Amino acid sequence: MSTESWVPKTLAVSCPHERGHISDSAFYGHCYGTETSRRIFCDICRYQRWLDVEAALAIVQGEVGLLPEDVGRAIADAAHVENLDLTAVRRSIRESGHSLVGLLRAFQDVCPGKSGQYVHYGATTQDIQDTAQSLEMRNVLDELDRLLRLSVTSLVSLAERHGSALALGRTHAQPAVPLTVGVKIAGWIGEILRHAERTSAMRSRVLAVQIFGAAGTMAGFDTKGLEILDRLAARLGLTAPTTAWHVARDRVAEFVSTLAMVAATMGRITDEIRLLSRPEIGEVEERWHHGAIGSSTMPHKRNPEVCEQVVALSRLATGLVGPALLAMGGDGERDARALRIEWACIPDISHYCLAACEMTSTVLARLQVNRARLRANLEAASDQIASEKLMLALADRLGKQTAYDRLYEVIARARENDRAVRDELLADPELGRILDTNELDRIFDPVNHLGASEQVTQRVIAAATSWLDGQPLTVAMPRHRTMFASTKDVGL
Repeated sequence: MSTESWVPKTLAVSCPHERGHISDSAFYGHCYGTETSRRIFCDICRYQRWLDVEAALAIVQGEVGLLPEDVGRAIADAAHVENLDLTAVRRSIRESGHSLVGLLRAFQDVCPGKSGQYVHYGATTQDIQDTAQSLEMRNVLDELDRLLRLSVTSLVSLAERHGSALALGRTHAQPAVPLTVGVKIAGWIGEILRHAERTSAMRSRVLAVQIFGAAGTMAGFDTKGLEILDRLAARLGLTAPTTAWHVARDRVAEFVSTLAMVAATMGRITDEIRLLSRPEIGEVEERWHHGAIGSSTMPHKRNPEVCEQVVALSRLATGLVGPALLAMGGDGERDARALRIEWACIPDISHYCLAACEMTSTVLARLQVNRARLRANLEAASDQIASEKLMLALADRLGKQTAYDRLYEVIARARENDRAVRDELLADPELGRILDTNELDRIFDPVNHLGASEQVTQRVIAAATSWLDGQPLTVAMPRHRTMFASTKDVGL
């Protein structure tokens, strides 16, 4: 037997070591990002976006007469990343320590005639990168809108097919009162619709041009700065802000925070699906397909893998809010500390959020609802879920608080004696005479204690359908009068 110790083999020198982030993994990247998110934040596509901003700026500067108009067009015609020597760009970044100069030099080299001398005229690096970053965030929001619509479409379909089915309402992981499946689904839909409203409303705030020059004064644009700003914003489809936002990073913080909230919602929905799919509950299930493997040692396992991954993504996403808020702490007129944080935060939150939304839409599209288990679980908890309606029926005779106290004691005795609440109630000398058998039958039938379940479900479905049809979500809140004449009346 050899006594030689085993040592790990060194990687072949042919490995280029190009992938170091989990979202870029050739094997696991699909679990942490999407094809769209990787396309948006691809190095080459990002460089093309920077060139697009430089091209748009040159065209606008030609339109306002800051540059010869034919020069602006020549710059724009040359603004194709495949024209550039990217190896030289990479080398220049390492040597200069600057994130854009290498690209600008390579770009200038491919511009015809003397037009390259006018590239990046009057702008600063952050102007180009922030504006391109706004274009990236817009692409993310466009894809997010598409994915939210997929989830809402599936949820509306589920509500229409299973919304009337009775289910056990649970609070604090314990039986509460009966509800319909539609009410639970409506809660999911309502939260997603609020995110759709948030992401729509924030576009005009977040997706802004940054073209203010070295210190926010536009001095490099002579007297044409504001005109260039407005024209560039219109050309790129972005907002023209009132002032520079080189260090005012609330836009990015709002973007990251909102996407984290969206991911958290997807985590909540899929985590509840995971919980309700436990065999002892069994009310819903991710559709299984032959070939899916839950365990390398237990062939029977059908784990809710996608739901678990969405929860993991939601937790990763929420962890990025803190760094994004820290990036708001810049000083002076420009501060690279914020940018270096954002360059990590924005791609990561986008990968995680879009992946969570894509996976959730897949789960919802093939979610199976087990009506038989819904009924069985409801019947198993019939004693408990009737307590509110039973108390209210007794309250008509005894008063609400007295009825609550008396019923509390009855339920406690029933549990101690391992008896049904109904039997314990009928055995009570006083309470047993208050409600007759027919009334008790009605009270213990869960269909009679659903409240506005149907109306709530239909109202949310109507709102979702309207949004899917392209109608805005914003609803004006009704005006109301305060009960106080002024703040003096409440001691303020």
